[in-house]
Amino acid sequence: MDTELEALELNNTWILTDLPLEKSLLTANMFTKPSIIPMKRVDYHETFSPVVKIVTVKTILALAVIKGWHLQQFDVNNVFLNGELKEEIYMKKPPGYCKGKPGQSKADYSLFTCITNTTFTALLVYVDDIVVASSFLDSISALKIVLNNQFRIKDLGPLRYFLGIEVARSPTGIHLCQRKYTLDILADSGQLASKPLKIPMDQNHKLSKSTGTPLADLTPYRQLIGRLLYLTITRPDISYSTQVLSQFMDHPSTSHLAAAHKVLRYLKNAPGQGILLSSTSLIQLKGYYDSNTCPNTRKSITGYCIFLGHSLISWRSKKETTVSRSSAEAEYRAMASITTEFTWLRHLFTDLSIPHPQAAELFCDNQAALHITANPVFHERTKHIEVDCHLIRDKIIEGSIQTAHVSTN
Repeated sequence: MDTELEALELNNTWILTDLPLEKSLLTANMFTKPSIIPMKRVDYHETFSPVVKIVTVKTILALAVIKGWHLQQFDVNNVFLNGELKEEIYMKKPPGYCKGKPGQSKADYSLFTCITNTTFTALLVYVDDIVVASSFLDSISALKIVLNNQFRIKDLGPLRYFLGIEVARSPTGIHLCQRKYTLDILADSGQLASKPLKIPMDQNHKLSKSTGTPLADLTPYRQLIGRLLYLTITRPDISYSTQVLSQFMDHPSTSHLAAAHKVLRYLKNAPGQGILLSSTSLIQLKGYYDSNTCPNTRKSITGYCIFLGHSLISWRSKKETTVSRSSAEAEYRAMASITTEFTWLRHLFTDLSIPHPQAAELFCDNQAALHITANPVFHERTKHIEVDCHLIRDKIIEGSIQTAHVSTN
């Protein structure tokens, strides 16, 4: 606390002075939890805090291990200053602030880069946590001096623990896991002594909103699902199970809670399991996707994963908002979803000055969906599909994506 107060004074956040007679004293809840919870659109309209996308973090780490960049972590001593204001306050923009300026990524506004002919430095900001990747340690040292003069930061050394994610670097690559976070979930849920399971969810589960007895207290279930959702950052193997369970957060039942406990017992089998970002990967984007029908709503569930070489950097499992008239249409919509992710990743590579001239490889197990992408006039099968789904054809024509068939088995 003393360090944070010292940083506030050094940054000229306030000036100590006597209170004028005609002015009232403002109170700030800095050290205690506020008794009044602010309401949106009453006490505030918008909130902003620099939060880098998790996919950006994994992409930077995957590139860092391929190119041999150094990884360093900083922590800002202070971020927020809270107070009750009774009048309008006009604030001058911070020095150097300009949205979308050179050096600030347009693909992720919490990513900043400094690229010269000989050096590369990238800075990722997540509220008050900072990760720096650079080709030279001298560049990191110079950046540290600049940041410390402005914000008063702490040097946490080489990147090892970030946002609950454990980072272990070796000659084979970078291993990401959330072992401590997983064990905390198991301990809080009383599942540390439970028997491990080999699968997170039964393949032919019958979960629906009508199964089981409604829970009297909804908070434990919602908190558990929220923590499992955060765990999917390094555990793609529970993405589908967590997506299914998150559909019942409005009215969870005993059956849903039992299914969530099965996921926990599966996690107990290998709490330190995660993903490996390989150092031998090539800078080549490739992705796989599939689509299935949700038995409760008849809406399709899209699942995809994207690799940078051998490194898994992005994945998703989500129920679509509309009902598809055929399996080919469902697969085509899923293809559109992964295409937008490919497009965003290519924009990110451009901001990082990472060349990727070759087309991203997209693998599909549905021949009908591949025919739709190849044939712009498919008559009755495609006239009802939204126009935005046809962006796949544009990306294939421009050469940024190349489709291929892969066997379901």
